[in-house]
Amino acid sequence: MVRLTLRQLITGVNIMETIGFLGAGNMAEALIKGIITKGLYKPGSIFISDIRAERLQALSKQYNIQQVSENSRLTQKTQIIVLAVKPQNMAEALESIKETIRPGTLFISIAAGIKTANISSVLSDVAIVRVMPNTPALIGEGASALFVNAKARPMLDKAVSIFSAVGQAVLVDDEDLMDAVTAVSGSGPAYYFLLMEKMVDAAVEMGIDKITAEKLVLQTAKGAALLALEADAHGENPAQLRQKVTSPGGTTQAALQVLKDGKFSSLITEAIQRASSRSRELSA
Repeated sequence: MVRLTLRQLITGVNIMETIGFLGAGNMAEALIKGIITKGLYKPGSIFISDIRAERLQALSKQYNIQQVSENSRLTQKTQIIVLAVKPQNMAEALESIKETIRPGTLFISIAAGIKTANISSVLSDVAIVRVMPNTPALIGEGASALFVNAKARPMLDKAVSIFSAVGQAVLVDDEDLMDAVTAVSGSGPAYYFLLMEKMVDAAVEMGIDKITAEKLVLQTAKGAALLALEADAHGENPAQLRQKVTSPGGTTQAALQVLKDGKFSSLITEAIQRASSRSRELSA
């Protein structure tokens, strides 16, 4: 995998003039907000389509973007189309646009489990980028992994720029790795949320009121994440940080010993492997 920054990508990159979103869910909105905020696209060059008229009207009004009533209009008006529909609706969505595709259109799919081959089977030989983003993209702190087919490689910079506008973007050179990515970063926020949830519960059991417990846990999570990012910039990894905060015979060591005795490491590995297996099952 290769991690690229937005600054590296924007330099010398001529972003396409128009982009369309087929689907108006939360992730589509996150991307729209990000690309407008970062100045990648002007609101008037962003088009969106969805079966929910009220949702289209709300996003159009909030971001001053263009709404279209039919999916096929997106292919007529835009050079990049983000396929942001639910996986179970993808086949129908692709059928609705396959007859109006223009040469040179770049398709970006954020539908979990939908392989590039599935899209090509309907749209034929088109440029496709498959992306697994995650929910922190909603606040501009997402982690997105991208796989591109051969035809999309010349347009890779544009795809990565879009997802760098809502966090970090990495490239995956083997589409089969997208199942592992789904397990690690796609589902990953839920693992942290569960840990925070249980830390709050434990604090409450020991007599700390819930509001105080939540403040302590949330700030600790935020601080630990920021510290890990800062350390990474200086070549330190999470294991080294853990060792620094763990004094021999101290409280942290006592807690970590309980996790070790409970096979915490094995459970994490097993959980992520199971999520990856489930991703493969869903995309089969």
